[in-house]
Amino acid sequence: MHRKTAVVLGATGLIGQHLVQELLQNEFFSKVRILVRRPFSIDNPKADIQVVDFNDEKDIAAKIDIGDVIFCCIGTTRKKVKGNKTEYRKVDYDIPIITARLGVQHGFNQFLIVSAIGANPLAANFYLQLKGCIEEDVTALPFESIHIFRPSLLLGKREEFRAGEKIGQAFMKGISFLLLGAWRKYRAIPAATVAKAMVAAANKEEAGVHLYEYDEMRKLLMG
Repeated sequence: MHRKTAVVLGATGLIGQHLVQELLQNEFFSKVRILVRRPFSIDNPKADIQVVDFNDEKDIAAKIDIGDVIFCCIGTTRKKVKGNKTEYRKVDYDIPIITARLGVQHGFNQFLIVSAIGANPLAANFYLQLKGCIEEDVTALPFESIHIFRPSLLLGKREEFRAGEKIGQAFMKGISFLLLGAWRKYRAIPAATVAKAMVAAANKEEAGVHLYEYDEMRKLLMG
C-alpha cells in the first residue's frame, strides 16, 4: 500500500481542524504537511507544520515540497478583511490557485477544495462568483483528480464567535427536514462530515473532476 503525503491549507478553520485530525488518524496517509500563517503545535509524529508567507510564491513552493494530495479549505470573512474585496480575493482565490499550480509542478496528483453551494463565476453575489471562478480555474489544471465540495451552512463550533452564523445554524437545523428534492443541497451539514468526505474521496483515487453537494458528501461516508 502506497502511503501518501497530504498538504493542508486552512487547517485552523472549522473544516480544517476536523480534516487534520481525520488525516492524522487515517492509515493511508504517512505525513500531513500543514501550511499555516502562524505557528501552532500538534502532538503527532505524522504532522509537519510549516509556517508560510502566503504573499511569497517562492515560500509557498518551498513549503509544499513534494507529495500526493492537496486539501484546500482556506477562506476568510468580510469582517476579517474589513470589507476589502481585493484582500478577500487574495485569501479565497489567490492562495488556492497559486498553491494548486505549484502542486502540479511539484507532482501532486489530487486536489480537493471546499467551495460553496451556488458557486458560479457569473453569480451576482461576490462570494459565490469568487468561488465559481476558483472552481473554473482549478478544473483547468492537469491534476489526475479534482474534488470540489459545495457545502451549504456549516454546523460546528468555531474558535471565533460569529453571532450571525450561530443564529443561522439554529434556524437551518430547525428547517432542514423541510428541504426536499432539489432543495436538499441547501441543508446545513456538519463540518466534520465535510472533512470525512474529503478524506474518503481522496482515498478512492478516482480520476477526473468530481463535484459533491449535500447528498454526494453523505454518500461518500457510506463506502
